[in-house]
Amino acid sequence: MEIKKVSMIGLGALGVMYGHQLSKEVPKANLRIIADQNRIEKYEHEGIFCNGERCDFQYVTPEEPVELADLLIFSVKYSGLHEAIKAAENHVDDHTIILSTLNGISSERDIGTYYGFDKVLYCVAQGMDAVKTGNRQTYDNFGLLCFGEKQSIDSRKVKCLASFFDQVNIPYELDAEMMKRQWGKFMQNVGVNQTVAVFESDYGKIQRDGEAREMMIAAMQEVIQLSKYEEIDLTEADLQYWLNVIGQLSPHGKPSMRQDMEAKRISELELFAGSVIKLGENHDVATPVNEELYRKISEMEKTF
Repeated sequence: MEIKKVSMIGLGALGVMYGHQLSKEVPKANLRIIADQNRIEKYEHEGIFCNGERCDFQYVTPEEPVELADLLIFSVKYSGLHEAIKAAENHVDDHTIILSTLNGISSERDIGTYYGFDKVLYCVAQGMDAVKTGNRQTYDNFGLLCFGEKQSIDSRKVKCLASFFDQVNIPYELDAEMMKRQWGKFMQNVGVNQTVAVFESDYGKIQRDGEAREMMIAAMQEVIQLSKYEEIDLTEADLQYWLNVIGQLSPHGKPSMRQDMEAKRISELELFAGSVIKLGENHDVATPVNEELYRKISEMEKTF
């Protein structure tokens, strides 16, 4: 199998970044951005810009008949995933490979339940510092996509997608322990996204010693403790790995939750602290740092 037709849904910071890169390497007719008619009209009128360049995208509505996709990429917020899954129905058949760049540890489960787990690869987007304000997205670090089967990198789907990413110059890494990698990224998001939001700052604040960095690490350590009950078993070595990833980000960049708060959008709080608190309740494990982050961010969102 060879990937030729690509469909994407979601033009947030990551969707724009990956869509723009793909548009440079894939014929315009073979790259489709799925969106409703109102969004399409807005995108075409105002334009979408990536690091100052206007993106040249082909847009299609969910109802529009199209050639089936070889690769379907979800890059929406988790709150919009279920709507996006249904919106992509005309693009999927038995051969389609599905990839999710969403935060958290749930999107592959939701997509696989709807379309079949045989189509889904597990994925983590890491190391990028993309920021989107209005219709303009900027980034310094492109990062990479880490993907694989749940416990393998030897499948036809993995090899096919790796070959395609080689062709279109998208950095990637294969990982045969994707559940642990996803939990590691979840741990990072729980610490970074929420702490930067509460301190109304940027990556630079948590890259320096101080109260913010201490809170971030404490929130991440609660995820490490919970992972042992979920048979994932993150360690302090995993914490250090993700701290190193954080240290390479642009100090002036901001994570998605901070961008949401600045735009006065409801954030992915339930996906982060909400999930940690529920896991803590399930396993009778205290999660005081995430409870405090949940309280503070909830109070901030009440002012929107």
